[in-house]
Amino acid sequence: MFEKFTMDNFGFVRVGAAVPSVRVADCKFNVQKIGELLLLAVEQKIQIIAFPELSVTSYTCGDLFFQQTLIKESEASVVELLKSTRELPICFIIGSPICHNSKLYNCAIVCFKGKILGIVPKVFLPNYSEFYEKRWFKPYHSDNLPSKILYANETVLFGNNILFDFCNGKFAIEICEDVWAVIPPSSYHVQAGASLIFNISASDELIGKRYYVKSLLAQQSARCHAAYIYTSSGFGESTSDTVYAGNAYIYENGKLLKETARFQLEEQLIVSDIDIEMLESERRKNTTFICNSSNDVNKRYENVETKLEPCGELNQLNRIVNSAPFIPLADDYDESCEEIFSIQVLGLAQRYIHTGAKTLILGLSGGLDSTLALLVCVKTVDKLQLSRRVIYGVTMPGFGTSERTYSNAIRLMDLFGIEALNINIIPACEQHFKDISHNPSICDVTYENTQARERTQILMDLANQKNGLVVGTGDMSELALGWTTYNGDHISMYGVNAGIPKTLVRYLVRWIVENRVEEKVKKTLYDILDTPVSPELLPKDLNGGMTQLTEKLVGPYQLHDFFLFYVLRYGFSPRKIFFLTRIAFDGTYTDDEILKWLKVFYKRFFSQQFKRSCMPDGVKVGSVNLSPRGDWRMPSDACVQLWLQEIEKLD
Repeated sequence: MFEKFTMDNFGFVRVGAAVPSVRVADCKFNVQKIGELLLLAVEQKIQIIAFPELSVTSYTCGDLFFQQTLIKESEASVVELLKSTRELPICFIIGSPICHNSKLYNCAIVCFKGKILGIVPKVFLPNYSEFYEKRWFKPYHSDNLPSKILYANETVLFGNNILFDFCNGKFAIEICEDVWAVIPPSSYHVQAGASLIFNISASDELIGKRYYVKSLLAQQSARCHAAYIYTSSGFGESTSDTVYAGNAYIYENGKLLKETARFQLEEQLIVSDIDIEMLESERRKNTTFICNSSNDVNKRYENVETKLEPCGELNQLNRIVNSAPFIPLADDYDESCEEIFSIQVLGLAQRYIHTGAKTLILGLSGGLDSTLALLVCVKTVDKLQLSRRVIYGVTMPGFGTSERTYSNAIRLMDLFGIEALNINIIPACEQHFKDISHNPSICDVTYENTQARERTQILMDLANQKNGLVVGTGDMSELALGWTTYNGDHISMYGVNAGIPKTLVRYLVRWIVENRVEEKVKKTLYDILDTPVSPELLPKDLNGGMTQLTEKLVGPYQLHDFFLFYVLRYGFSPRKIFFLTRIAFDGTYTDDEILKWLKVFYKRFFSQQFKRSCMPDGVKVGSVNLSPRGDWRMPSDACVQLWLQEIEKLD
């Protein structure tokens, strides 16, 4: 089944950026090196690849660009390159000087199967510091449709407003300095429909310049919701006054996917798969992007069809699929955790001050979610310079409460110096069973939810009594699955964890333990981190231990959070999510296990929307959220059949 999947089925296109060896003004050598890298690119099933600016002649020819011999040889070399690549199933972009109407232009040439699909001239020519491009080249400016010129024995389109269509989208070209402009040409290209931007460049190396270039590319990629493929000249360019380090980068929606090593003597080739579906999803949701797109822009563009060949059957995606998309990456882990925790604290502080509450009330189970909520409460009152005694921690042991979680809850309250209440809910629940004529030996949903609602009633009544604010402890994963009791733990006065998925809760608590709490508290918190996730609503075993493990009932949270991210953020189909899950969790889960829990996810996600439709306020911390007032507006009676039918076809 998996072997029949291809990248094209899921909206991926494989792109490359090449840094060939060059010799100044040696066109035959240069196109030979381009040809060698093209063969390597074909082996790696690259569909579109870019080479640096003026890669046919080299960038640093200087006044040799005035020599007719060089200009004629560059054209002849392009002709030979087209002949030699006639059978190659790859679209490639090279750079060459091109004479048109007695003017010389710095151009990108888009080639495919022995033909030139279009020629894109450079718009912005640098003529400052070490750059003197206006000495040799003419800047191109035109709001009209591209013209046609005779070049390399072909009549081809010439202009900077050409879009190249391929199976999943469109790509466009800009050249080096273009991206440094106040409004880069790519800003117009994406409004006209381009999802890939290729930039062929020859940017020299200066101390610190690399970081500035990367910031430009990341921002333009993010602003345009596009992939940005950039390649620049490397070894072999003249070093009379400048050095070229061979920088190449592939960005997708602001995220760096691949980059070359710098200052290499060898040729380099980087490859990545771009998710066009993901980019299109981002654009559809972003009303700012949609409003900037207009028919007037489209009218100024010529579309050229590029019949790219599919990559064929795909066994491995050439990009990393993160199995924990909600977890901050290692590079900015500390900064991200600090930011998340600060967002939670600031949200609670504002709500506390606005309501005029005098206390914070929260139930403590000894589990991860309520522990994170307590840590947020402690940090909030510390920040507000209040006594920790304004926090009322309430532990409410029931039929399934284990000694481990109960003891940890009691210890936490003591160690943090908050007001501690210990209220056994068993007598109240037993009375309730009598009132509604429920047999307590029947441990069904009534048995379980009675305990959850009794706890919520206690917290709410205490809030009335203490002029308090009930702090919700439930997390976003529980809301997604509906793993919460309606009008029980589902309700609070402010949910500090509502935007935190279960996988992130554990990481965040661990970070807080390691960076933000007193040494005396750490042992208890580490034990809580090692405790299995459980609502503890069913009777204990003979040894007083848990009999109800959440992940055995609803499935692994690492899978559900993975599903949740791609459903909410990009609206991917079950088929594509299954495809990505297989890659992300290769060797961890079987196909049958993934499909089983994917069905569970969709069934619960749809059927439990009614709980999310009336959920209390809660702070948003990431790119997705389930609040009906924020990111997610879904009718409670929506039908799940379409999604389940797609999963059945995979089964």
